[in-house]
Amino acid sequence: MYNYLIQGLFLGLAYVAPIGMQNLYVINTAMKGNKIKTYQVALVTIFFDITLALACFFGIGLLIENVPILKSAILLVGSILVMHIGISLVRSSSDVRDDVKVSDSIIKIITTSFIVTWLNPQAVIDGSLLLGSYQTSIPVQMSKYFILGFSSASFIWFIFISTITLILRDKLNNSIVKGINIICGIILIFFGVKLGYSFIQIING
Repeated sequence: MYNYLIQGLFLGLAYVAPIGMQNLYVINTAMKGNKIKTYQVALVTIFFDITLALACFFGIGLLIENVPILKSAILLVGSILVMHIGISLVRSSSDVRDDVKVSDSIIKIITTSFIVTWLNPQAVIDGSLLLGSYQTSIPVQMSKYFILGFSSASFIWFIFISTITLILRDKLNNSIVKGINIICGIILIFFGVKLGYSFIQIING
């Protein structure tokens, strides 16, 4: 039992830790928001990340493979929305001040978290392949411990980076904060363009 729990935990950490759209969103919020808003974003992101992991583990990859138009739709919508988030982030950097507070409503937080998680085709596809392959190699009675460990990694990681960013942000001056916002925005725009290119490839293929 513990062996599969630990396997899931370490695999989950290795999967979620690399900088991606979710991490950028959580870090940027922690750089500009208060503690309550930061942890709201972290917890909502954790929720969507865990639900995506569960869906991937229990077969969303099969649905995508059997319904090609679904993959195309996710790529197109994801590309547009991710680029929009990135552009908005770059634009907002010019308004960053030391007293800036993130005023996003809980609805906007939920929407953005959903976009950077469930409408991120790379995360859906990679997660489906990764967790799908593990699911077939794990004894049925042990699968619940494995996915529990994997899901725990999401909670540990996003709370960790939120806390670390909150602690370190007071040591950063306003110019650095603006620079981080611009970099995060550009990376998100790049993600969006990449998703759009993948969509074009599918259409032309």
